[in-house]
Amino acid sequence: MITKGIKELCEQAEREIETMDVEQVMKVMNDENVQLVDIRDIRELWRDGAIPGSTHAPRGMLEFWVDPNSPYHREDFASGKKFIFYCAGGMRSALAAQTVHNMGLAPVAHMAGGYGAWVKSEGPIEPKEAKLPKSK
Repeated sequence: MITKGIKELCEQAEREIETMDVEQVMKVMNDENVQLVDIRDIRELWRDGAIPGSTHAPRGMLEFWVDPNSPYHREDFASGKKFIFYCAGGMRSALAAQTVHNMGLAPVAHMAGGYGAWVKSEGPIEPKEAKLPKSK
């Protein structure tokens, strides 16, 4: 039996990290010292699009991409920028931001309401084309 559900986990994460609303993120999205990070599954991006200028870092690989000692490390995460994470609704991104914060990545935040709130607020979006494997 679980002793703490996702609601409690997300509430705890939001007590530990910065939570920004869509309007706050819109104001800083073009700041060269800020990087938006989309942690949704690639199929969600293909289906729904993404925020222009955001980096895709699937939730399942995030810790591996952030850790400089990982064979999967991505230099983007060593840039010193402020990373603002988002997902579809704001729950996965709260947990992701908390996790990388606990790893020592700073500064980090997450966007409340996620991509759904962004679209509802008529934030700019761009399509993401599915990249199919090349046939031999």
